[in-house]
This record gives sequence, C-alpha cells and structure tokens, in this order.
Amino acid sequence: MKRYGIFGGSFNPPHIAHSILADDVREQMHLDKIIFIPTGNHALKNNIETIDPMHRYNMAKIAFEKDEHFEVSDIEISNRKEKSYTVDTLIKLKEKYKNDFVKLYLILGIDTLIEFPKWKDPNKLFLLSEVVILNRPNLYVQDVHPDFSARVKYLSVPMLEISSSMIREYMSQNKSIKYLVDKDVQDYIRTHNLYKI
Repeated sequence: MKRYGIFGGSFNPPHIAHSILADDVREQMHLDKIIFIPTGNHALKNNIETIDPMHRYNMAKIAFEKDEHFEVSDIEISNRKEKSYTVDTLIKLKEKYKNDFVKLYLILGIDTLIEFPKWKDPNKLFLLSEVVILNRPNLYVQDVHPDFSARVKYLSVPMLEISSSMIREYMSQNKSIKYLVDKDVQDYIRTHNLYKI
C-alpha cells in the first residue's frame, strides 16, 4: 500500500521550513510522497492576507517539485467559488486514489488540532486519513480537546522560526530573504511584482 502525506497551507510564499518539515515527516512516517495543497477559499480565514491563488500554486510547484518525493495539487484552488474544507478535499483525494491502494496521512500543526472543534466534520477526518500532528512552540497536548488528542500520531520535528508572514514583512522592509526562500521562488516573486518588492 502506498502512503501519501497531505500537507495543506497558504504557501504565501512557500519557504524552506515547509520543505524541511515535510521531508522530516516523510522520513519519520515512511511516506512515499508528500502532496502539498495550496489553500483555496479558506473556510476559517476570511481575512487571510494573500495573493492570486495561481501565484501561490505556481510558487509551490517551483519550491517543492524539485524533490522527487514532493507533488503539488490544485485540488482546492481549482474550485475557488466554494469554501475549502479539509474533509471535502480528503474525500476527493480518496476518490482519486481509490484504485491505487493509497493510505492518506493528514499533516497538521498542533495549533490546528486545537482548532478542530471549529472544523467541518472533524471526526470524519480520522476515517479518511491518519492524522499526523507536528509540535509547535509553546503549545502542548493538554491544550487539545480530549476527543481528538488520543486519536492522532504526534511527531517531534525541528522548531523552525520561519513563517510566510515573517517573509512578507521582511520584503516590505526590503530585508533579504536569500536563505529563507528558494532562489527560483524569489525570482518568480520579483518577475510578477508580488508583495510589492
């Protein structure tokens, strides 16, 4: 049976921490590949500071698909008229891979698991995938709703203090992002005048 990790995010922009964490999870969980899914119309983040979803998708492809174990999917951004819910995305992926004997592993930060009670059909996520939770600074298992805390696989991964919002802030201040973002992604950002740099 093939084992595919599902790694969603805004990737606004994608950065090296995304790649490092994904590869760490892939190795720890013995996954065949990681599928990165740029968020479409996020159900819980109406005010997300973002750019055209196709730019985020293109940057993700540039950043991640250099690794043979990484793939980028447009499953959410190709349907931007409706809100994006993880449970619906997983249902579509299960249908897509129904003949391929694939097990899905949903990769989330513990901060996201804490928000599970707000999600659409959170219990169904456990039927569709194994939920893999990554540690985050200053967040702990006891912060998680007890209905969910015992049903996930916890992984310890490097604590990397890099975020897309930090990178956008650096760019707004004309600070270098040289070692934070793939060079080809930096070139894409400049070519398309994203984040006004």
